[in-house]
Amino acid sequence: MREDGHPPDAGLTGPPPGTPAKKIVYRLPDLPRVRQFAENEARRAGMPDEAIGDFVIAVNEVATNAVTHGDDEARVRLWVEDGDVVVEVHDHGTWKPGPMPGSVGGMGLWVARMLSSDLHLRVGDGGSTVVMRFPAKSS
Repeated sequence: MREDGHPPDAGLTGPPPGTPAKKIVYRLPDLPRVRQFAENEARRAGMPDEAIGDFVIAVNEVATNAVTHGDDEARVRLWVEDGDVVVEVHDHGTWKPGPMPGSVGGMGLWVARMLSSDLHLRVGDGGSTVVMRFPAKSS
């Protein structure tokens, strides 16, 4: 059970026990704050300057999808695990398939998948969750 007495959100894995995670709850008008949060946390994790722009783009694409196609409120959690920055975006909406061939827009998950080292999508009755991984430090 969650702290509020509800069952755990479907598809959420979260950080390993004892790993601190930062969290931001947001709505569509808050997307600039989400981007700043992502940039600040990437810098704090030691991500190289040249990687931060792509990181912020990927987080923004998924965060935007969550509040435009999922639910009006969503959550981003971020933590460092095994040398990677892990970002989890969750909304309580129902996932809808991506763009049709020839459509304009609707490429957010594709962009995020190309920019991240790993991306997983989990959908269920409890909402949609995207988990992305990015190297925290250059090799």
